[in-house]
Amino acid sequence: MYRIDRARPSDLPLLPAIELAAATLLAGHGPASVLAETTSQADLEDAQQRGHLWVARADGVPVGFAHIEVLEPGIAHLEEIDVHPEHGRRGLGRRLVGAVCRWAAANGYAWVTLSTFRDVPWNMPFYARLGFEEIPREEFSPALLSVIDDETRRGLDPRRRVAMRRPCVLKAPADGHAENAS
Repeated sequence: MYRIDRARPSDLPLLPAIELAAATLLAGHGPASVLAETTSQADLEDAQQRGHLWVARADGVPVGFAHIEVLEPGIAHLEEIDVHPEHGRRGLGRRLVGAVCRWAAANGYAWVTLSTFRDVPWNMPFYARLGFEEIPREEFSPALLSVIDDETRRGLDPRRRVAMRRPCVLKAPADGHAENAS
């Protein structure tokens, strides 16, 4: 029923609604102003054209997405990942992260990084189960530090945020689901 593949231009107008729906699950964990933000259509278009945007589909309709940015050589940063709550708890987030990590490994990236909420059960613990580890602040690259600084300027409490990384290793998916990450 679900399929993960690269985003198509026709998907882009549908992604902000997914982003906003997913953000409702974070009410009380972040400022309303941040939770009301969506990725700009220009950024989505750029990501789609670069091959840096994956979509989870239910019967051909987008219900989730993952967006990466290359902030520095050798590192793919998971900028955004969202699954519409109506399709949550079905492994789509895990499958989207898997598609991103396989793409990064196949394209010579050493790491996938991200920033997330430290104390939200479906954030840091979720990524830890997928092989991500916390990055000590003294190991932040200038690019990652700028991501965290931008989050702080927008109102996210840096004490509640964590930066994580996972080494890129190309391997078959553990769940047996076929992915089309190319």
